[in-house]
This record gives sequence, C-alpha cells and structure tokens, in this order.
Amino acid sequence: MQLHSRYRWFVLFVFFGFMLLHQSDRLLIAPLTTPIMETFKINEAQMGAVVTGALLVSAILYPIWGVLNDRLSRSRLLALASAIWGSTTWLSAIAPTFPTFIAARATTGIDDSSYPGLYSLISDYFGPQVRGKIYGFLQLTQPLGYMIGLIAATFLSNSFGWRTIFYVTGSLGLLLAVVILFVVRDAPRGASEPELEGLVQAGVYKFDFRIALDLFRKRTMWLVFLQGFIGVFPWNVITFWFFRYLEVERGFADSEILITLGPAVLVLAAGYFVGGMLGDSLFRRTPRGRLLISMAGVLIGAILLTVTLNIPLGNRPLFMVMMILTALFIPFASANVLSTVYDITLPEVRSTALAVEQFIESVGSAFAPWLAGLIAVQASLQIAILSICLIAWLLGSIVLAFAAVWVPRDIATLRSQLEQRAQELRSGTAAD
Repeated sequence: MQLHSRYRWFVLFVFFGFMLLHQSDRLLIAPLTTPIMETFKINEAQMGAVVTGALLVSAILYPIWGVLNDRLSRSRLLALASAIWGSTTWLSAIAPTFPTFIAARATTGIDDSSYPGLYSLISDYFGPQVRGKIYGFLQLTQPLGYMIGLIAATFLSNSFGWRTIFYVTGSLGLLLAVVILFVVRDAPRGASEPELEGLVQAGVYKFDFRIALDLFRKRTMWLVFLQGFIGVFPWNVITFWFFRYLEVERGFADSEILITLGPAVLVLAAGYFVGGMLGDSLFRRTPRGRLLISMAGVLIGAILLTVTLNIPLGNRPLFMVMMILTALFIPFASANVLSTVYDITLPEVRSTALAVEQFIESVGSAFAPWLAGLIAVQASLQIAILSICLIAWLLGSIVLAFAAVWVPRDIATLRSQLEQRAQELRSGTAAD
C-alpha cells in the first residue's frame, strides 16, 4: 500500500465525516436539554446524571476497545462502532420513561471509546512531523458537530421533537458503518515512522502485554494520564451546560444563542487546528514544543473565561467578543497531548496507550456534568462552570509543565527503539 498516495487523504476525510456526524449525535444532548427535561419532568441534577451514565460506560470500555484495536483490524472495529452508535441512538429515541431513557443514553457510551483505534490508524498514514495538524483537523469535528446539533435543535426540535432528531442521527450512524466497512483499509503499524518508512510489513509487530506494561514506566505518560484526568472536567461541563447557562442565567432566546454561539464555535474549531499547527512548528525546534503550547493555551483560556463570565448581563457585545477570544485558546492542548502520547509509544500499543489515557480522563470527568448540576442547584450555573474550569485548568497547567521537563527523554527512547527495529528489518531483508 502506498501510504503517501491520495488514498490516505481519502481515509482522513472519511474519518472526518464519521467523527463530525458522531460528535453531532453525542453533543445534541446539550441543546436538547430543556425539551428533554420538560418531557420527563426532571431537574438539573437528574439531567446531569444522563450524561454521566454515558461517560461512565465509555470509560469502562476504553481499555477493551484499546486492546482490541491493537490486536485486530481497526477499520472493521470502527465500522462496528458506527453500527453501535446508530443502534443505541435509536434506543434513546424510543425510550418512553426517564429510567429507560437514562439507560438508553448510557449505552451510547459504548461506541464513544472507539476513537483510540481511529487515531492509531491515522498515525500509520501520517508521520510525527504533521500529526498535530492532522489531529487538530480531525478534532474540528467536535465544535462543528456541536454547531450542527445546535442548528438542528434550534430549527427542528420545536417542529419535529427531539426524538425525531435522534432517529435521523442514528440512521446516519448505520449508514456510515457500511461505508467504513467497505472503503477503509487498515495500514501496517508504524509504517509512517521516519525510521521504518518503506520497511514495515503488515503484522511484523503485534500487540504485546509486556510492551503495553512498559507504558507505565514512562514518567511523561504518567503525567499525561494525570493531566487527562484533570483536563476534561471543563470540557464536559462547558459542552453540556453552557447552552442552558446562556438560556436561563443570561436570558438568551434560542435564536440569540445560535447567533452568539455560532462564531465562538467556529473559532473554537479553528483553535484545534491552530494549536496543532503551533505544536508541530515548535516540536521541530524542541521536543517540549507540543506541551509548551498546551500549557500556554490552558493558562490563557483560564484567564479569558474568568473575564468572560464576569461581564455584566447587559453587555452582550463584549460578552460575545470575549467568548470568541476564549474559544480560540482553550482547545490548544487537545491535538498536542494526543500527539505526545504517540511521540513516546511504540506503534503496536498506541490504541492501548490512548485508551488508557482516555479511560483515566473519563473516570474523573464523567462526574463533571452531575457535579456541575449539584452546584447549580445550590448556587448558579455560572459558579458551577467557572469554579470547575478554573481549578482543573490551573492544576492541568502545572502537570503539563512537569511533563515538558521529562518528555525529551521518552521521545529519544522511542526513536532509538524504532531505529533498532529498522536495522533489524534491513538486516533481515539483506539476509533474504
């Protein structure tokens, strides 16, 4: 397979479409929060538990998906994940009562933990020097998916109801499962690494539990795990509660929310790519580059969010400007932390490495929407959002600083391991 042919770009855009529609489905729950709460007559704490259930299921299954993706065909497993997405979303749409709805939404977490396989497969099509930009491009799908969900909720929920929207997104998941199954091919693990490019044959290096256990001997990996545990709290709180915060505490109508959030979400999407691009650029100068960009984004985002949420309610133009500015910086860490995981791990355990990292993320942050709901019931959504985000981002920046100190050693170790493999493969080829 020619990994540098047009086909790799075709695969990238197929996965972009998959992630965009999948994120739209996942994030629809936020703009549909109010009609769902009215349907089942529940409060914020109960609604927060709906998202927490799906996040917990996703967290539990991350290690399983990770190991499976390192042992089996990643493209076929991603097709399976898409089919599960479609089926479980349909279950959410037909749920007649709140207990059945919360159970159905929990099952939607099954496929959410399949992403490590997708990122691992993409890492075998694109080398380390450009992965920040590539992952940043793929992660545009989260804010753009939210935007699609926001538009769908604004214009369709009143006319057709929230259940109909879930029927549509579930059907798209089933359709994409067929597309991925028949058009996406797996790639040899490690084929895009500079040391192994042109040498790797499919199946040379298989998943090994001993190699997977070596992940826990890397200091950088432990710090990435800790940062992940802390860093996703703000995302789950903002994603789930910000729509209702604008609606209830700032008095925005549905159409005003769309006009206000639209530009911010588009800038947020750009922030993923800009952060990844800056990380790639600084990474070429220093192995600490990705983590330094991540730390800067987190700190600037924390400062700007504090200013934004404390703007008086009547000053909507300034609020909108500051929200857009904040949105640019807060995703800087995402693509860079993901790229760092792959900068220090061997190709055959990359799905497992990312799955463990995202398992740790999900275990802690799964409770974030519920915790924010509890704080909102006692105080306000503004206090809930701001307190959780500031604490998480300030702690996360400290962890990233320590990770930046240790990462050069772990990167050098990986490059040495890959060079040794390249020499073994050349020797084997010469012997043949």
